[in-house]
Amino acid sequence: MYNMSLDYNAFDALSFDCYGTLIDWERGIWDAFRPLIKANDDSDLVREVTLRRFAELENAQQAATPDMLYSDVLRHVHGRFADANGLVASALLNQEFGDSVARWPAFSDSAETLQRLKNRYRLVILSNVHDAGFAASNRHLDVEFDAIYTAEQIGSYKPDPANFDYLFNHLSKDLGIDRCRTLHVAQSLYHDHVPAKAAGMTCVWIDRQNLSSGGHWGATAAVEQWPEVDAIFADLASFADAALGV
Repeated sequence: MYNMSLDYNAFDALSFDCYGTLIDWERGIWDAFRPLIKANDDSDLVREVTLRRFAELENAQQAATPDMLYSDVLRHVHGRFADANGLVASALLNQEFGDSVARWPAFSDSAETLQRLKNRYRLVILSNVHDAGFAASNRHLDVEFDAIYTAEQIGSYKPDPANFDYLFNHLSKDLGIDRCRTLHVAQSLYHDHVPAKAAGMTCVWIDRQNLSSGGHWGATAAVEQWPEVDAIFADLASFADAALGV
């Protein structure tokens, strides 16, 4: 992993993406699709294909309906995924997929590492989710964040620059922290690092998909022009070791 010699003492706050960074959304999404796939006996829809098609549909839905609750985004995506792949869904299956965020698991290093980082930094969430969805996920993370900013509050989804403008405005208003004292920590190049770097942030890439060494994009849209992130770590624990000087 690439670890630029960042001065981690230059930051007072860490802003996190949640899904893909702290919560294993790809495992959660795949598990949530399996009832539909099993009901239609479609063995061609393997995990990689399913996640890639999900990414395309999710991005389109969020762009078309930026003020839609994420649970409803997922419900619509599930139905459109079924239609696009010649599968038969039901209102119940669509709704269960929409409500699946609460069942998506945390990565094994997330909870303990967040507790370590909490001793040094203010912890902030900037996530493409609804408030209730994040509240359910936070039970897996078991840490008290200093601020939580969701797509429901903002009225748009990353990578819309408005989400980062909201972050900067509220960091200053709510916590008295300037953007230059905030380090953004995220997995998604598409949702987070492209718009964060465009906004002038210092960024740490938690490369859980191992993309920097030839991994798969999974449930994240591919980016042709990669942003120049400031450091890359394979997992959250490795980042915390560097940030805390372990």
